[in-house]
Amino acid sequence: MKHIPRKRFGQHFLTDGGIIDAIVHEIAPQPGDAMVEIGPGLAALTQPLVERLGRLTVIELDRDLAVRLRAHGQLDVIESDVLKVDFGALADRLAVPPATGLRVVGNLPYNISTPILFHLLDSAHRVVDQHFMLQKEVIDRMVAKPATSDYSRLSVMLQWRYEMTNVLFVPPESFDPPPRVDSAIVRMVPLAIPPAVDVKRLGEIVQVAFSQRRKIMRHTLGKWLETHGFEGGFDAQRRAEEVPVAEYVALAQAVPPDCATKVTQ
Repeated sequence: MKHIPRKRFGQHFLTDGGIIDAIVHEIAPQPGDAMVEIGPGLAALTQPLVERLGRLTVIELDRDLAVRLRAHGQLDVIESDVLKVDFGALADRLAVPPATGLRVVGNLPYNISTPILFHLLDSAHRVVDQHFMLQKEVIDRMVAKPATSDYSRLSVMLQWRYEMTNVLFVPPESFDPPPRVDSAIVRMVPLAIPPAVDVKRLGEIVQVAFSQRRKIMRHTLGKWLETHGFEGGFDAQRRAEEVPVAEYVALAQAVPPDCATKVTQ
């Protein structure tokens, strides 16, 4: 029976064989890799992956698709909302050594792609790499450099933890049904030695800074730093998009602690 894409799940199924081959080439799966696929859908990418891996864990929310996937003898199916999956606990369950790490791939639902990316931040220390299909404009923001129009809160909150590369363009006609936007594939590799930082504090600083991104930060982040007892040197006569990632991280490290919990990723 033909599966009808469900709008509420943001389903757009990849059908272009050439694009699928190109994605698999970029992922470069190896036998025995501990890989997890988010949103396998109709298994267009799943099948060539599992043929190379031997075994694959998949996370699928759609009940009907999960039933189909369970019929495949080489798939371990987790029927769940990905935002409820603890990837650190999953790595433990799959007996993945910390030095090896999970490999995570997927065609992420565009309507919740950013929450998924932030959710995975918590388990970055258990991941070796991530390859995701996303809306191209989202990836443009993920990999953007300072002092560009695409540089944003998303850029900072991911670049402090990952090395990221836009590796492949995917046009709308590669899907059924075609989305109204261009897509792309991003490679995300967690930094081997990330800075020790209070992630909650970093997020707060970046959110305040970009709250009025086209204005000088004197009345936004500048005021916030004053009220939080920061006495160091910071040039608030700039726009948020002009401040490099490393400087935001340094601020999060330098602002006196309050009730926030210290977290090292």
